[in-house]
Amino acid sequence: MTGLGAERIQVGAGGRLVVDGVDCTAQSGTVTAVIGPNGAGKSTLLRALAAVSRPDSGTVRYGDQDAFALPRRQRARLAALVEQDATTELDLTVADSVALGRLPHEGLWGADLAERDRVVTESLEAVGMVAFADRRVTSLSGGERQRALLAKALAQATPLLLLDEPTNHLDIAAQLATLALLRSMAASGTTVLAALHDLGHAAAYSDSVLVLAGGRVVAAGPTQEVLVPDLIRRVYGVDAVVLTHPGTGRPVLALSEPAPVPTR
Repeated sequence: MTGLGAERIQVGAGGRLVVDGVDCTAQSGTVTAVIGPNGAGKSTLLRALAAVSRPDSGTVRYGDQDAFALPRRQRARLAALVEQDATTELDLTVADSVALGRLPHEGLWGADLAERDRVVTESLEAVGMVAFADRRVTSLSGGERQRALLAKALAQATPLLLLDEPTNHLDIAAQLATLALLRSMAASGTTVLAALHDLGHAAAYSDSVLVLAGGRVVAAGPTQEVLVPDLIRRVYGVDAVVLTHPGTGRPVLALSEPAPVPTR
């Protein structure tokens, strides 16, 4: 199991700081939700944490290892990133696309094809995409492609899984199935860090949250301690009532626009 730690991450673009001095910690075997309004810097931060793009300054550590000091192949065995709206023009079947997730684990002399096929099938089963194995990725809908990307990350079999809006394009049933899968993976020891647009999903499925606004950390900590009405109103400009789900005991958010201030 490998946790994630980052300090003073800073990323600039277009003459402004998109991510400004962010610290982040994700414990092994937990789900951490990265939340914040549009333009808060969530996607940029995730790419830095996944070591896909190097920040202008700051450090990212996987366990006790400097992520950017690791060889690319070794890094790919430790962390996988599922980006939102990732596109490809490669004319691959879904199964072949998912199999690419096995490359960091395969030797110079070729792959164990039986092992690869087993992992690919299990990954497709986990996201409900076995029936799509022979379809071309370019023929998939947005939601189907999103699930195929998640299957590829599962095939990569990393102790760290980072996801940018993993429920993007999915219908309600697929959203809930995906979030339940992430919780199951965390229960098995995977460290999951996911940028989520839906506050209700963050409340129901995460152990901790990192709240961004304007590229900076507004709050961080256990979900039930951080997602409180004052914080939600301050960051999102909406009123919130925090309830308790009768079945799960998890927070449930009821959101509404704030009442207009009377004018005289």
